[in-house]
Amino acid sequence: MIQRNCPVCQADEAAPRLVKGCLRLARCQRCSMVYASPVPEDFATGAYYDELGAGFYLSPAKLEGDYAETRFNRELRLFRARCPRGSVLDVGCSSGAFLFHLRARFPADYQILGTDISGPPLDYAESRGVPVRHGDFLAAQFGDWRADAITFWAVLEHLDKPRAFIEKAASLLKPEGLCFVLVPNLDSLAMRLLKERYRYIYPQHLNYFSRATLLRMVEPWFHLVEARATHFNPVVIWQDWRGGGREVSNQERADLLKRTTAYKRNAWLAPVRLFYQLLENGLARFQLADNLVLVLRRRA
Repeated sequence: MIQRNCPVCQADEAAPRLVKGCLRLARCQRCSMVYASPVPEDFATGAYYDELGAGFYLSPAKLEGDYAETRFNRELRLFRARCPRGSVLDVGCSSGAFLFHLRARFPADYQILGTDISGPPLDYAESRGVPVRHGDFLAAQFGDWRADAITFWAVLEHLDKPRAFIEKAASLLKPEGLCFVLVPNLDSLAMRLLKERYRYIYPQHLNYFSRATLLRMVEPWFHLVEARATHFNPVVIWQDWRGGGREVSNQERADLLKRTTAYKRNAWLAPVRLFYQLLENGLARFQLADNLVLVLRRRA
């Protein structure tokens, strides 16, 4: 187990926040960031994702969900509106689904590259035609190559040193380049209702960002272009409330992704989807949706 300082301000002054099984969350007394400490070494180094975690990312249900045409609709709309063309680096790209969809929809507009520490999902990404770089992002050498945009879709919450990843991303962006970040929302309705019952409070998540702590972490290298809350899954709230906080397996997570993808495709559920969209928009307005999304521009 590895003891951690605050991943945002580096302070070592923290108070206990929440206990869930072997997981211990602390709140920084200086900046209010919530983070896990201590953490298993294989989560901190990323070894878990190259070994045991690969089975989840390559499970049939997860791949089917990730490669479904509806999977990244929100992210693609946001990305396209802010970055209509250019070179794109997806950090923590896993099996390459976001880049695959980006190129499939806009084949003439983007030069894509993915990177991850998890080898088997990267091999799968390559099999789908997505160019990748294997290995630790912080140690990787990119020479004079620079990106117009860098994305972190559901990545920073998994990292021992998320601040270093943001700093490295800034160094790889062209002047005025953009960085897109999506993380779970510490202030979401699901988190407020479920607390330790929530399935996304679990050992693979080392960092629990609010809007304020996420902005504080990126501020030295980026200024804010847009911030929003997005996504809402009432099925998760219902299941986790009934389950009382039991551990949800990776297979169950993948199966839920597959099921919600089927709901989005089902024409008979159009009225339900309309109600859902209104509900999600209302939660987003009050920053209570499941995820936080920031669009950032590199400081000069």
